[in-house]
Amino acid sequence: MSDYAKAIEALRPQLLKYARLQLRNAAWAEDAVSETVLAALEKPQAFGGQSQLKTWLVGILKHKLIDQIRRNCREMSTTAEDGVDLDDELFHPDGHWREAPQDWGDPEQALRQLEFMKVLEACVELLPGQQGRLFMMREWLELDSDEICKALAITPTNLWVMLHRARLRLRDCLQLNWFAGPSAPAR
Repeated sequence: MSDYAKAIEALRPQLLKYARLQLRNAAWAEDAVSETVLAALEKPQAFGGQSQLKTWLVGILKHKLIDQIRRNCREMSTTAEDGVDLDDELFHPDGHWREAPQDWGDPEQALRQLEFMKVLEACVELLPGQQGRLFMMREWLELDSDEICKALAITPTNLWVMLHRARLRLRDCLQLNWFAGPSAPAR
């Protein structure tokens, strides 16, 4: 096995974790990662060394994940929302916060911290199935709204509402588990 193939194989667990987080289906994630590894091994000359191998593989994987979503969008769970209207819980009827968000300090600095990313991933995993999937498609896979709506057969308004709810849930989860929790950055 060449050093190149060994390096790719060493990154496989990280690629698989990323794919599982995106797809929430172990079999589909394994397929996407296998297709990524195969593509990289079939055309090693495509890796020009202008980025890190992991960055290049994640770029390939993103395309494979999008392909998986397109192939399997009819099978993806459409879990019902939990019925809780977060807008009513978080905002007064006049649109003001019921409880003002705490100062998060410098979010850019927090984003650079590995611990923050672990908490963020855990919060994303807690999102209800459809909200989590839409958030991942929009924010991590960087699909545009039209493509998401078409793939999942939903309206742009429905997409916007579900993304809004997902972001509110993420905000609440991060507030609880990062900004106010034991991992809170020192100020």
